[in-house]
Amino acid sequence: MHEIYDVIILGAGPAGLTAGLYAGRGGLRTLILEKGQDGGQISLSSDVENYPGQTAAGETGVSLAARMAEQAARFGADRCSDTIQSAELDGSVKTLAGLHGTYRAKAVIIAAGAHPRPIGCENEAQFTGRGLSFCATCDAPFFRGLEVCVAGGGDSAAEEALHLAKFARRVTIIHRRDRLRAAQSIQDKVFSEPKITFLWDSVVQRLDGGDALNKITVKNVKTGALTAIEASQADGMLGLFAFIGYLPNSRLFEGMLDMENGYIRTDENMRTNLPGVYAAGDVRAKNVRQVVTAAADGAIAAIQVSHFLQQ
Repeated sequence: MHEIYDVIILGAGPAGLTAGLYAGRGGLRTLILEKGQDGGQISLSSDVENYPGQTAAGETGVSLAARMAEQAARFGADRCSDTIQSAELDGSVKTLAGLHGTYRAKAVIIAAGAHPRPIGCENEAQFTGRGLSFCATCDAPFFRGLEVCVAGGGDSAAEEALHLAKFARRVTIIHRRDRLRAAQSIQDKVFSEPKITFLWDSVVQRLDGGDALNKITVKNVKTGALTAIEASQADGMLGLFAFIGYLPNSRLFEGMLDMENGYIRTDENMRTNLPGVYAAGDVRAKNVRQVVTAAADGAIAAIQVSHFLQQ
């Protein structure tokens, strides 16, 4: 691809799509690059309740992302599906090289998001996709009528436990602390759901089974005691859903951009340490990671790109 865009936006989550909307509406030649599904992490959410202006009855992350993408396209943002493998961000023209092409622009907004953090237990890789999942929205129907566990205690873990309770016979939340970290409104729903039980002060240590997961060994972090959760003979398998945080998709930019624990550092205007390079959404270092803050990041980044190009 030989065209030099005004701005390339890497990622089509809420930050990237909002940046595309603002950049396109601002008259910038805009390209959004995305390797997967629109929406990023919100595409995994079955129920979005706290985004301003959403449909009154609530909606899924997929439906919200679809409306964002449609709005960005309406203002002329080009789209391309590709996996970027290398980047050159110095100089007046930035270059991103992918599996299917090379893309150039005067400015880049990195909105690559984050991905689920692995549990770190024994045999994790062996049972990923064979009982271990990182997406309740995607996989909950496969565990209808079975027992499942959820590793984690934040908003995502609590919300996904509630979603799983619609399908599973019982849901056990395994959390390394003695209380949840989720918002109180979500906790209230979790504690009032009769299908949900808890293993406090505990972490998943080992997964076992044959073709599918049928045993989860849990360790109490205070006493060291081990507890085995085993599938009944009738069930034949267990489900384990992990929601213990995320890791930023920033490895491509290591050594180029200033980072903090893998998250890209920016100022309040989303500017990185390199001129013409901005970061927005979950990939940047900040305290609050919500759909609304990602969208705000994207809007700010696109407006700042416009100012940068005018200069």
